[in-house]
Amino acid sequence: MDQPPGGHGGQEPPVVAEGLPGCYRHPDRETGIRCTRCERPICPNCMVDASVGFHCPECVRQGSGTGHAPAASRPRTLAGGAVASDPRLLTKILIGLNIAVFIAVSAVGDRLIEDLALIGYAGDGRGGILGVADGQWYRLVTSMFLHQQVWHIGFNMLSLWMLGGPLEAALGRARYLALYLISGLAGGALTYLLASQFQATLGASGAIFGLFGATAVVVRKLNYDMRPVLALLVINLIFTFTMGNIAWQAHVGGLIAGTLVGIGMVYAPRERRALVQYGSGGLVLLLTVVMIVIRTSTLVG
Repeated sequence: MDQPPGGHGGQEPPVVAEGLPGCYRHPDRETGIRCTRCERPICPNCMVDASVGFHCPECVRQGSGTGHAPAASRPRTLAGGAVASDPRLLTKILIGLNIAVFIAVSAVGDRLIEDLALIGYAGDGRGGILGVADGQWYRLVTSMFLHQQVWHIGFNMLSLWMLGGPLEAALGRARYLALYLISGLAGGALTYLLASQFQATLGASGAIFGLFGATAVVVRKLNYDMRPVLALLVINLIFTFTMGNIAWQAHVGGLIAGTLVGIGMVYAPRERRALVQYGSGGLVLLLTVVMIVIRTSTLVG
């Protein structure tokens, strides 16, 4: 039986920890967002972007085509993206790409690491020069999908699965992919800028720290409890600065970029959403390019 707009069908919304209500369709998910028509609590997977606020699926269904209530726009994510039937599709593809490259590295050996890892400007051991400063810009991208140890790819892919799925659902595929790539590039650019020109670095950690930053932004926007996210982030930062052989520059660069891009995507006003979202992403990319240009000029100038 359909529930009438403006009520809860005689049932109180489920309440979970911290006093926040649970989504009326997913009671285990806390949410600070309610349908602007019936005031049911709704989580990011259920909210439908409307001209004012968000609507729940029931109100959208009742308001479409009946002539009695204004119809909401087609389903949109928190950031204005299209709602996908599989909210983890891109996350699965990204994990698949990382695993495929890892298998290729295991089969080919260190030569592939030498060809794809992020390195500034160094001799190749055969009388030549390699690195980003030598025009091998692709290394800023390929290094994001490159892992050498099983523990490294295992930890990164577990983090990607845990953080990526909810973010992909909240942002939409295009925005999620932009966030991932910009964060990874920014982490690589800061590494290129500050690390030794002879030090090769690799891994998806910069992009994943960008997901951490964007997750914190989304959690804050939805009025969720931020303590679990902040605690996990602090633990990862402690590992970043206390363990050896970790490019802290990639982690910090990705975290800052992901936070800035996330703020632009989630807090963009609806009437200027595209301008603010494209602008914030473009600004972070511009700063990334500036870091790359500055470092290149110091290495080859």
